[in-house]
Order: sequence, then structure tokens, then C-alpha cells
Amino acid sequence: MNRYFYNALISNFLNTNAEIVWGELSMNSRLDDNILQKDSWAHEIAALQASLGGLDGEIYFEYSIPRLGKRADVILLIKNVVLVLEYKVGDKSYERPDLEQVWDYALDLKYFHQKSHEMWVVPILVATAASERSYVFQPSKYDDKVLEPVCSNDSTLRAIIDQVLELLAKSETPEGWGMSPYNPTPTIVQAATTLYRRKNLENKSIADITNHTSDDRTEKATEAVLRIVEESKRKGQKSICFITGVPGAGKTLVGLDIAINLFEENENKKADENRSLAVYLSGNGPLVKVLREALARDAVEQEKKKNPKTKYNKTRAHKAVDSFIMDVYHHRDYVLQMVKKPILPDTHTLSVDSSVAVNGGSEWLTEHVDIFDEAQRSWTYEQLRNWLSRKKGIQNFPMSEPEFLTWGLDKKKDWAVIVCLVGGGQEINTGEAGISTWLSAIHDAFDNWHVYYPANLREKEYADGKVEERLAAIPEAQKHPIEELHLAVSKRSFRAENLSLFVKALLDVDVELAKEQLQKLNANYPIRLTRDLEKAKDWLRKVHRGSERYGLLVSSQAYRLRPLSIDVRCKPDTVHWFLDDITDIRSSLFLEDAATEFDVQGLELDYAAIVWDGDMIYDPDHVVLSKKDRKKPELIQGPWTQRSFNGGVWQNVASDMRRMYQLNAYRVLLTRARQGMVICVPAGNSSKNIDGSYLDPTRVPLFYDSTYEYLKSLGIKELE
Repeated sequence: MNRYFYNALISNFLNTNAEIVWGELSMNSRLDDNILQKDSWAHEIAALQASLGGLDGEIYFEYSIPRLGKRADVILLIKNVVLVLEYKVGDKSYERPDLEQVWDYALDLKYFHQKSHEMWVVPILVATAASERSYVFQPSKYDDKVLEPVCSNDSTLRAIIDQVLELLAKSETPEGWGMSPYNPTPTIVQAATTLYRRKNLENKSIADITNHTSDDRTEKATEAVLRIVEESKRKGQKSICFITGVPGAGKTLVGLDIAINLFEENENKKADENRSLAVYLSGNGPLVKVLREALARDAVEQEKKKNPKTKYNKTRAHKAVDSFIMDVYHHRDYVLQMVKKPILPDTHTLSVDSSVAVNGGSEWLTEHVDIFDEAQRSWTYEQLRNWLSRKKGIQNFPMSEPEFLTWGLDKKKDWAVIVCLVGGGQEINTGEAGISTWLSAIHDAFDNWHVYYPANLREKEYADGKVEERLAAIPEAQKHPIEELHLAVSKRSFRAENLSLFVKALLDVDVELAKEQLQKLNANYPIRLTRDLEKAKDWLRKVHRGSERYGLLVSSQAYRLRPLSIDVRCKPDTVHWFLDDITDIRSSLFLEDAATEFDVQGLELDYAAIVWDGDMIYDPDHVVLSKKDRKKPELIQGPWTQRSFNGGVWQNVASDMRRMYQLNAYRVLLTRARQGMVICVPAGNSSKNIDGSYLDPTRVPLFYDSTYEYLKSLGIKELE
């Protein structure tokens, strides 16, 4: 992929015929012919050749910003200053989305473009027909040498450039800026959108849009799985492979990359050839909805750019996206349709209903590759059996969800591959089967399948205690350890790779380790503390730049935040919450709707305010009763007291499993922000009745004070 479409010394650009520059841009563009785009280039070339006389430096047209899947219109490189120009030819006003766009480009270069780290980066929006606007250069609030966007038209651009250079140009340009290493860390939505866009544009690989190094595990994991798919197809075998990874390491991105790779492969085949279509499946409903909508919206946007006069229906875009990103529950229901019913009691297997699925069900599933995200969360035999009985009226179901989903794909006559993406340490639901159930299904019912796995699959963080035993039962000839299938490094926060370690220490009440990690975070990743929700919101509004995303996060058990106008019973529309801008009241940026751990798991924000309720209190001296053995209850000393709100009062959570889920809920919330967060622990309500009792016994200050003091003791700075 070309890093840029045109590059020259400014002096050479000024002396080159405009038609030659225009021709080189057209030749290097991989977009379909677009009259509006080429007219814009003609205007930019003429305007810049008229205004850049006497300047020494370099000029770039259409410089790639891979993380965003876009290109900056023009970049001027003069001494130690990078001027990023976004042109809006013919526009008579400076629009907020356009200012955010050029600001995003500048921030992306500063964060991820190695040679720009120590340079000044100046975003300039050039609305060519807009009126002149007075400008004041605003230094970066982070002291990272990124100015706030400057508004210009054609006639004022040179004066702005001269003023910038007089103020900032103090040293020479680093050598090799144009081809500098570029190590972006995209959000999952940005990465998925860019990967999907490559179908029609620039054929980017996963390495082009992520923080790519010689030891990039995401790329190696994708390549390893694609080799397994090809080998399974060639040998006509059935295979299951497991990809493990720490939170934020890129498991979902790998799964989507595999699905998109095989989706493209299928699209290019003739109708009579075997299909190798893959489908990415997730039980995370919000993630599926957000990804589908983001990809469909982007597909429409790209079509509009290529064919401005052609109306492109988003429904059509959704049909393509929905074919390879699916909710696992809908997929399961589809497989259920080919099961012969009723299922007889004491039946240990299932039969195919020949009146529904012909050829033994071989063609029922169109795909050959099923990719299950968070595969350890598939349901146990008891959970699936009970749910099908209550919700579907299907009695006597004999399988766990892993076994049933394998059963469906096993019906393929030729070959099949299951890819299990396995996360660790974030269990937040009941009835999860764990990885050993997948292995049990292979050993007990599908003994012809081959198993590919990393050594880490055996570790406690990913396993459920029985993986070693299940692996040992599988014949050696069918076991294939592959180290590339483990993703060891979190990429969620490019500012703070050790954020998850800090959060773990915070929740484990390892005070010294938490303090140590916080010191490492403070330089690049601000964490703040407050008791005032409005201060927290104000901090979010001030700290973000460009289109950086922020929002309110709360635990799903935070029932007593209603006095602060946060009601967890009112679920946000996650599509609008994650994708829409501040003009939509449903957007996270509007700071009205709060999302819970169930809404945001697998997704991320740039900045977040975590509002901490009385459902989890720092209380190291509290004793709770475990009801594992009702006759001999076990006393548990713990630094955290977990509670649920029932019948208008708080009740202590006694179940060890539920306590773990609640702790993990806060683990999820505290690791969602890529660039910084503020933790708001409300003050509670100290008002009392005449008799001295608390007016609101559910929000006693004692419920919140100890948590606030604990967080403060770690060294987290308070908002002023």
C-alpha cells in the first residue's frame, strides 16, 4: 500500500505543472474514478502552488492514516512542524465534524507515527469559501505539541502557516519522516471497519492497522489459523483450534480478520466451487450490534464517496455484514431447526430432521468455519437444557452448548473448522461451561476432530481445572500445540500497557503494587478521583480531543445511583451510544445514559467515568457467610463486600460465584478506557430524620466513604 499518493520538495512541487501532479495523484489512487475527488485535487494543487512560494520543506498529498482507514488531504513538513491540512473545497462554513476529522489526523500522527512524536503537529481545516476567522493558537492541554485545530480559507492559509512557523519552527525535520514506522492501536470498531473496507480499497492486512512489530502476535495468530483452515480443507478433516489471550490482546480482532479473509475468498469463487465462508459468532449482543452497524455505515459512506450520485441502501450493506458477523444465540436457534423433535427421554444424541435438512444436514450450514468469541462462556448441559425447556418447549435436550454447536458443523461431509477465542479472568455470567466442555465434546462424541492449542490453554486463567485431563484423553496424533495461538500483550490502551496490572492490584488490595503501577501510569494515563458526578462529567468534556469517545460506566448492580439520574434499569441503545456523535442524546458523549459491564465488554472508550455504587464496598473487616454449605456456613474475610439491592434494601451477596462476578464486573469497567478515567464515588446522603435515623438508609455515607478513602490511599489524584 502506498503511504501517500504524491510527495515532493515544496520547491519542486511549485515548479511542476499542475496537470502532472494531478496525474500522479490519479495514477496512485486505488479508488474508482470520482469526479468530485479529482476536482478537489485540482483546486488544492492550484491553491497551494499559489500560496507556498518561498517555503522550504516537503509536501504530501493523501497521506495514509491506517488506524482510521483514511488519508489526510495534504501534509506540509517544514522544519520540526507537521501541518495537517484537511480541505473542504467550496464549503462556506467550518463544521464541527470537519474540525474533529483534522484533529483526529493530527492526534493519530502524534500518538502512533514514530517520527512525529517530538515534532509540533498543527491541524488546519481549510474551508475554501468560508469567511476569514480570527485565530489564536491554543497549546495542547497535554503538553504533547499538538495544537487545537485552526480554521482557514484559501486566502488566509499562508498567513497562518507563517505565524505557526515563526512561533514553532526551531529545529530540522527528522530524516525519513515520510516512511517512518507507524504503530497504531485502533479500537475494535476502527480495526474491524478498516479490515472490512479493504475488500474494495487498499487490501490492508491486520499488520497495517495495529501496533505491528516483528513479534506481532495478532498477525501470527491469524496466519496460523488460516493455515489450519487450508490444511483441514486439503485433507478433508475436522479441526478445532483455541486462541488464548489476556484482556485487550486482540482476540476479537483476530477472529474478525479470519472471518473477513474467508469472506473475501468466498466472494471471489464461482458458484459451483466449494465454499469456505466463515462466520464470526459472539454471545456479546452489544458488540455484535455495534460492529454490524459500524461496518454497514462505513460501507454506505465509501459507496457515496465512489459514486456520489448513486443512492446506496444501508439495508443492502447490512445483508453483506450480517452474513459473517452473527449473534451466537441466533446461530444456535438456526442449528436447532434441523434437529428432529421431539427428543426422546434418555437420548444421548440428536437426529437430523430429514424433512428440513437434506443430505444428513451437510448443507444446512453454509459456512465451513465457525469462530466463537469468548468460547469459555458457552452454556453447560444444565443451563442449555433448562433454557430450551422453559423458552422453546424442547424437552430432554442431551448436550451442552459446545457439544451441540460442534454437532451442527460436524454434519459437513467434507471439512470444517471451529475457532474458539478464549479470554480469562472476566467471567460475569452464570452457567458458563468452560473450555474443558469443548474438549469433552471432541473426546466423547467427535473423536475424528483434530485439536490445535497453545500451551497457555492449560493455565488456570484460561482453563477451568479439567483441561489437562481432557487433553490427555485425546490421541496424540490429533493434538497439535501451536505457540502462535496465544496473545500475551494487551493492546487496548496504547497509553498504558500495565493498566490491567494496576486494576488487578487495586481489586486484590495489593496496595504497594497498585501504588507502583499507578506511578507508571501517571505520566501518560490520567486517573482521577471525585465525589461529584458533575465534576467527573466536566473532566470528560475537557480532557477529550477530536472525536475521541467518552462515557459513563456503572455496575449492573448499581441500583442506588438513581438520585444522580443514573438508572441501570434503563438500558442504553448500544449502537447509538457507541457510534453517534454529541448531537444525539442517545450517544455516550451526551453523558445521560450509563453503560454497564454487559454493554461495554469487548468494546472500549477513550475516556470513561466509572461511577461506584454501594454494591461493592471496600470493607476489609467485614465478615460474610458463604451458603455453599448451609449447615456449616464458611466465614470469609475479604476486603470487598458485595451486595445486591432487593426489596428496597441492600443485601450481602453470600455466593462465592456471584461475588466473583461482581468483582469482575468492576474489573471490566476499570479496563474499558484507552487514555484515561475518572472514578466517581458519591458522597451518599447524610440527611437524617427527626429521630436521628438516615433519611435514605440505602445511601448512607458509610457505604461510600471507605471505598473513596481506599482509592485515595493508592495515590489517585482528586479532581479540584
